[in-house]
Amino acid sequence: MQRVNIKDTELSFGELSKRMATDQIVIHHTGNPYDDDLSAEEIHASHRAQGWAGIGYHYVIRKSGTIEAGRLHWTVGAHAYEHNNHTIGIHVCGNFELADPTGAQIESLAMLLANLCTDYGLPIDENHVVGHRDLMPTACPGTNLYVLLPEVRGKANWYAQN
Repeated sequence: MQRVNIKDTELSFGELSKRMATDQIVIHHTGNPYDDDLSAEEIHASHRAQGWAGIGYHYVIRKSGTIEAGRLHWTVGAHAYEHNNHTIGIHVCGNFELADPTGAQIESLAMLLANLCTDYGLPIDENHVVGHRDLMPTACPGTNLYVLLPEVRGKANWYAQN
């Protein structure tokens, strides 16, 4: 299986805790009033300004398909209230109530999911790879990405097996 290239962002964090279990991966979008392409550094600065330890997501996928490192992969995230202690958060840049994810984002998301699910021994299915809205009342990850999650899981399964 091919490993994805993850751009190291070398972000500095406040105090972080080790995640003791990983049984789900949660997909997010930005949800700003416009279709943005914020970098991990920009999200990190925004989350720090809110008093957080830093970016709450573990990975950020830009419009170009570039995957940027966010919060350290082994730490508890800050992306899904009451579910952070057992999940990995992936932020796909954009407002997918207004726009569609790019083809590059879909491919990068599928490849990243294949890597993560293999690394953590998770099946790539609707119980283990979920949209933020599956855990709480929110529009996240936006309708236009959410409806593609079955396709993304299918691609991720293919990448994991090839």
